Amino acid sequence: MRDNDAEAVRRFSDEVTTEPETIARARSHALELGADPVSAAVGAQCAVISAATAALNIVEIGTGGGVSGLWLLRGSPRATLTTIDVEPEHLAAARSAFSDAKIPPARARFITGRAADVLPRMNEASYDIVLVDADPDGVIEYVEHGLRLVRAGGTVLVPRVLNGGAVADPVRRDSVTGAYRSLIQETQSSPAVLGALSIVGEGLLQLTTTSAEVR
Repeated sequence: MRDNDAEAVRRFSDEVTTEPETIARARSHALELGADPVSAAVGAQCAVISAATAALNIVEIGTGGGVSGLWLLRGSPRATLTTIDVEPEHLAAARSAFSDAKIPPARARFITGRAADVLPRMNEASYDIVLVDADPDGVIEYVEHGLRLVRAGGTVLVPRVLNGGAVADPVRRDSVTGAYRSLIQETQSSPAVLGALSIVGEGLLQLTTTSAEVR
C-alpha cells in the first residue's frame, strides 16, 4: 500500500467512527482542561475489546477526563472501573461525564495519585483489562504492573504507542520513542503475551496474557 493510500485509510477509519453524545461531551470538557483523551477510533477499539473480554474489573491509568473510561464501560456495561490520575480536575471531569452518561456510582472508583505509588498496592491477577494512558516516560513500568494485575487471559491496552509516528522513524532516539519502540518489539516476541499493534488513530498496542507465567 502506498503512503498516500495508507494515510487515506487511516483518515477514513478515524472519520467513520461514531462517538456517542455523552462521550463527545466528555471529550469537549477534557480538551478544555488540557487533557488529551484517546481518539474515537481507539476508544471504539477499546470498547470492542472490553465487550469481547466480557470484562468485569477494569483499571485505567490516566483518566483523560473520562473519555477512555466511558468507551471501556460502553463495551462492558456490567464492569467496574478503577481510574487513576494525578490531576484532581481530570478525575472531577470524569465523575461529571460518568454522571451525564448515567453510569451508577458503584461502577466507578476514582483514585487521585501517582500511578507508580498506587499500582504496587493493587491486587495481582484481579482485573480483566488494564489501560495504560499516563506519563509516557513510565510506560514500561506501568505495562509491567498491568501484566501483573490482569488475570490469565486478561488484556493490557496501550494507546499512543506510535508516538505520533516517531517509533517508525529510525532516526528518532529520544527516551519516550525508545521506550515505546522497545515495548512493541519485546512484547511481539514474548511467549507470555499475544501482542497486536493497531495503527488506527494514535495507535493501540494490545497485549493479552497467555498464561500465569507473566506474574
